[in-house]
Amino acid sequence: MTAGTAPAERTGSRPVTTAWAYHLDGFVPMAQATLPVTTQGLHYGTGVFEGIRAHVVPDRAELAVFRLHDHLARFERSCRLLRIDLPHDVDELAGIVVELLSRNGVVQDTYIRPLAYKHRLLPGTPPGVSLRGNSDGLSVIAFALGAYSPEGGVRCAISSWARPSARSIPVRAKATGAYLNNALAVDEARAAGYDDAILLNDRGRVAEASTANVFAVRGTALVTPPPDADILEGITRDTVRVLAADLGLEHVERDLQPADLLLADEVFLTGTGLGVTPVVELAGRPVGRGEPGPVTTELRRRYHDLVRGRDERHEHWLTRVPVPRNA
Repeated sequence: MTAGTAPAERTGSRPVTTAWAYHLDGFVPMAQATLPVTTQGLHYGTGVFEGIRAHVVPDRAELAVFRLHDHLARFERSCRLLRIDLPHDVDELAGIVVELLSRNGVVQDTYIRPLAYKHRLLPGTPPGVSLRGNSDGLSVIAFALGAYSPEGGVRCAISSWARPSARSIPVRAKATGAYLNNALAVDEARAAGYDDAILLNDRGRVAEASTANVFAVRGTALVTPPPDADILEGITRDTVRVLAADLGLEHVERDLQPADLLLADEVFLTGTGLGVTPVVELAGRPVGRGEPGPVTTELRRRYHDLVRGRDERHEHWLTRVPVPRNA
């Protein structure tokens, strides 16, 4: 299919709205990618999503999508957990993402959001909370979005909201309804003057930030909560583990108390949106010297180079998409 030519809407620091979306069974203009208020996923949070980043390759009209297949494989697993039948396999979904970026023709750092959800009640199904008796929908949107992680680091609160237990909801899936917990935590933190929140699990151990995993640096070791701390096993988290090995740093998964973060040399967050972001203050106390530390700074630099195609050792993580500047 040929690339679309509708211009993107540029709104200063706001995300750039792109012209095209993939919606239900094909590509449509973004304005037509709508859903009725009867959509079951809207009523009950029965949907799953992914956040995927594509970065501009310096001096080229090309986007590098980072770990596209890994994100889409997690998306497919999340769908299975909620009994959402995807009409495409992972390779086909990757093709949809690539074509969407090409159609939109925006040579800017881009955020990609696949979303699958319970759509409509099937004939004969009464209203109510259920994963059965509904049709399934798939939408994929993309919008230009630059870095929103401040280089100087973020200030975090320890949230009074606990991270839900895996016995309550599937915390290892990116389920839409589960993010109410994250929204409450970050709202509380920002009302108190912080940038983000770090949540503890129901055992009082560190789980994760509102949309990111947490690392503590102690000497030459990176320490991060294990999967059974009720975390989402982030793809950026896994990437940092590999980058740490490149630097000769030890990577340790173990339970962390809040005091472990306060006593750490450095603390940083990892996520698709945040990349590698230093935490310079936690619960009103400086972390380390209250500024980005050397380990975090180096990991942040290497991650930045990696996602923009400057690290040949990990080229296999990139899906390169040529985007004509006149698209």
